[in-house]
Amino acid sequence: MSLKKGRIRPIKRLPGIDHAQEYKEGFAILSSAITVIFKKQARELSYELLYRTAYKLTIRQFGERLYHDVEKVIADYLEAIAEQVIVPAFVNSSNETSTADAGASFLKTVKKVWDDYTTAIDLILQVLYYLNERLPKYNLPSVYDMGLNSFRDKVVRSQKYPIQKHLISAMLTQIQLERNGDVIDRSALQSAVAMLVELNDPEAHNTVYAVDFEVEYLETSTSFYQIESQKLVSSYDAPEFMRKVEKRLEEEYERTVHCLSMGTEPKIRIIVETQLIANNLKNLMEMKNSGLESMLIADKYGDLSRMYGLFSRVPAGLNEMRAFISRYILNMGSEINQHTITDLKAKTVEKGTGNIAINWVLEVLRLQDKFDKILDQAANKDKSFQTVFNEAFEKFINENQKSAEFISLFIDDNLKKGLKGKSEDEVDEVLDKTITLFRFLQDKDIFERYYKQHLAKRLLFNRSVSDDAERGMLLKLKRECGYQFTNKLEGMFNDIKLSSEMNTLFKEYAERSTNDQDVLTFDTSVTVLTSTFWPMNISTSPKCALPASIAQACKAFERFYFDRHNGRTLTWQPQMGTSDIRAHFKKGKHLLNVSTYALTVLLLFNTHDTLSWDEIKAHTQIVDNDLKRTLQSLACAKFKILTKSSKGRDISSDETFTFNEDFTSNMARIRIQMLAPKVESEGERKNTQDKVDEERKHQVEAAIVRIMKDRKSMEHNLLIAEVTKQLSSRFMPSPVMIKKRIEALIDREYLERSTEDRRSYHYLA
Repeated sequence: MSLKKGRIRPIKRLPGIDHAQEYKEGFAILSSAITVIFKKQARELSYELLYRTAYKLTIRQFGERLYHDVEKVIADYLEAIAEQVIVPAFVNSSNETSTADAGASFLKTVKKVWDDYTTAIDLILQVLYYLNERLPKYNLPSVYDMGLNSFRDKVVRSQKYPIQKHLISAMLTQIQLERNGDVIDRSALQSAVAMLVELNDPEAHNTVYAVDFEVEYLETSTSFYQIESQKLVSSYDAPEFMRKVEKRLEEEYERTVHCLSMGTEPKIRIIVETQLIANNLKNLMEMKNSGLESMLIADKYGDLSRMYGLFSRVPAGLNEMRAFISRYILNMGSEINQHTITDLKAKTVEKGTGNIAINWVLEVLRLQDKFDKILDQAANKDKSFQTVFNEAFEKFINENQKSAEFISLFIDDNLKKGLKGKSEDEVDEVLDKTITLFRFLQDKDIFERYYKQHLAKRLLFNRSVSDDAERGMLLKLKRECGYQFTNKLEGMFNDIKLSSEMNTLFKEYAERSTNDQDVLTFDTSVTVLTSTFWPMNISTSPKCALPASIAQACKAFERFYFDRHNGRTLTWQPQMGTSDIRAHFKKGKHLLNVSTYALTVLLLFNTHDTLSWDEIKAHTQIVDNDLKRTLQSLACAKFKILTKSSKGRDISSDETFTFNEDFTSNMARIRIQMLAPKVESEGERKNTQDKVDEERKHQVEAAIVRIMKDRKSMEHNLLIAEVTKQLSSRFMPSPVMIKKRIEALIDREYLERSTEDRRSYHYLA
C-alpha cells in the first residue's frame, strides 16, 4: 500500500465572477462585524467566516484598499464616540462641585473609552490577521498601530473637539491638587498616562506623553516651585525649609513612580532641585539664627547632614557649603588668635603666660574635634570637606607666629603633669591630637627648637610623668618627619641613659678611692650632655660660686671621668641642676627639692639670718636674671622659704631677704620649681628666630648642593621649585632666601652661572 503525495492548490478563479462586487460584499460583512465588535457584541460573530472573508479579499489583491476602508470605519467610530461620550463627560464635569472628583470622572471616562477601544482593536486584529501579516509589502503600519494612530488623531488630538487641551488640563489639575494636599484618584491619572505613553508622535519620534503632556507638566511644575520657593524662604527657618524640600523631593519621586513615566523622574527632580535648592543656596546658609553658621555653633549634626545631602544634589551646592565653612573656621581661628594676643599683652608678669599657650592649643583642639565630628556625622567623611577643613586650620594656625611654641608648651605641660591618672590609650589620644596640629605647622624647624628646649628641661629635672609617653611622642614625630628630625632628640635620651650607668660607676669609684678629695659627703648624680645634641649653649660655664662641698664633688667627678675618656672637655652647667636639701623650721623639718642656684642661695642662710640682694649676688655670683628668678621662686611662689622686705612679685636691687622660720606645710617633701614655663618675650623670640634663620641658611645650601650634584646643570626656577619641595617638610623657604644662598654658593665656587644662559647654573666638582 502506498500513499500519494498531495499538494495544496490555490483557489480556482471561477469564470464570470465580478471582483468589485465580491469586494463590496466582503467588506460589507467585515464593516458590519467591526461595528458589532465596537458595540461589545462580538459573541454573535463567526470568527471563521470573518477570517475567510478577509483572507479572500487579501489574496484578490484588495489588501491595501481593505486596510484603508477599515481605517475609515474605525475613524468614523472614534469621531462618534468622541462626540457622544468624551465631550459630554468633559462638559458635564465642569459643573460638578468637587474639582478633584470632576477631573477624575473625566479621566475615568477617557480610560473606559480607551480600554474598550483597545479590546476591540485586538479582536479586529484577529479578524484581519492574514492582512496584517502582508502589510509590510505595502509599507503600512500594523492594524494595531493603525488603530492607535487613529485614536491619537481622532480622539486625543481631535481637530473637531479640544479633547487634548482638556485631557492635559485635567491631568495637570489632578497633580496640582495632590501637591496642595488633596487626595486624588491616582488610578485615573495613571491610566491616562499609560494611554499617552502607548501613543506615538511620528514627527517627534517620541510618545504623545512626552510631546503633549510632559512639556506642559514640566513648565507648570517650574512655575509652581518658583512660587513654592519664595513661600518656603519667607515662612520657615533653615531646618524646616530643608525638611519641606526633602518632603517635596520624596513626593515627586513617589508620584512619578506610581502615576507618571519614569523617564520624567530626572527631569522633575532637576526642576525641584534647581528651584528649591540651587536658587536658595546663599539664602539658606545665611538665614539669621537658623542658617549654616547657627547649625555649626549649635553642633546640629542632623541639620548639617540634611544640608549636605540636599546641597550635593546641585552642581555648586557643596562648593558653596565648603567655602562657607572654611570662612567660619578662619573666623573662629582668628578670634582664638586675637584674644590670645590680647591675653599675652595683658600679662605684665611672666607667670601665667604658659597657661595662655596651653589654652590656645586646647581651644584649637576643641575646634578640631568639633569639625572632625561634623566631617564624620554630617559630611559623610567627604575627602573634599576634609581637605578644606585642613587648609583652613593650617592657615589660621600659621597666622599665629607663636603656634609652634604654643604646641611645644602644650606637649611639655601634658608630659610633665597632664597625663597623671590617664590610661595608655588616653595618653596616646592626647599625643595623636597634638600631632595633628603639628602637621599643620609650616615651620616645623621652629617647633623642633622649642621642643628640644622643653624636652631638655623635662629630662634634666626629671619631670616627665612617663618615659613611655616621651618615647611614644618621639616615635610619632619620627613617623611624621623622618629620622633626621628626631636624631638629636634620641641623642638626648641616650645621654640620660649613659649618665645613669656612669653614676653607678662613679659611686663605686668614690667608695674605693683612697684620695680624701674623692670622698663624697652627700649623694651626687651627674648628667653628662653631648653638646651637639642639646639645645642650650653648654660650651661655656655660667658664673656661679658653688659651695665648697659641691665644688669638691665636681672635682672628684672630673678625675673619675678623665681617667676613662681622653681628649674631652667638661663644662659645668649649674643652672640645669637640682638638689634635695633638708631645711629645719620652728614647727618641723622638710625636704626641699630645689634648683642648684636655689641650693647655693639657701646655704648662705646657714650663717646669716638676713641678706640683701647685693650680698646674695656677691656670694653666689649668679647673673641678675637667673638670680631674680631664683629668689622669686623662694620668696614669691606658693612655698615661701624666704621672706622679702617688700610686697609683690617684683625683685628690686634694694630688697633684703630673711629665712622664714615660721614656714609650715603638710607635705614632708616639697618641690620648689622655677617659674612656670612661659611664652617667650619679643626679644627672646627674635633671638630664637635669628638662630633658626641661621640654621635654615645651612639647610638651604645643603639642599642646593645635593640637587646640583645630582643634576649637574639646572635652570633657576626649576632649582628653586626643587629646593622648596625638598625642604617643605621642615619649613617653607622663600625664593629670596634661596636666591641669596645660590649667590653665596657661587661666591664660594660651589656653583657657576652658565655662559650660554645666565638663568642656569652648573655644579662645580
